[in-house]
Amino acid sequence: MLNEVVDVDLPVGESANPVGDHSNARGPLEHKVKSWPQFFEANASGAKTFDLRRSTDRDYRVGDYLRMQEFEPKTARYTGRELLVRITYVTSAEFPCALSDNGLNPEFCILGFHLVPTSGT
Repeated sequence: MLNEVVDVDLPVGESANPVGDHSNARGPLEHKVKSWPQFFEANASGAKTFDLRRSTDRDYRVGDYLRMQEFEPKTARYTGRELLVRITYVTSAEFPCALSDNGLNPEFCILGFHLVPTSGT
């Protein structure tokens, strides 16, 4: 069972999710996020299994879900298409992978994920 989507402000010094830490004591959350058509298509096909996201407004953790909602920026409207993916890995400046502590803006993270099969797929 998924918990409600909430934006969590962490106390100063508390980390959101270290790389490789697959524990999720609070239980998985579902985060609703916009996805532009070209990225949505790549995610839907399975060619793109990661996403760069701002990490200052969400508490992304391994085991959480992203409900990617296709959004057309030219019309500023949602298309109605959605994907559900499960976060399997989080890389950030705080919890780096290789050189990401120097190369990744501290306000962003890279989320690795797998598509969650739905009854229609």
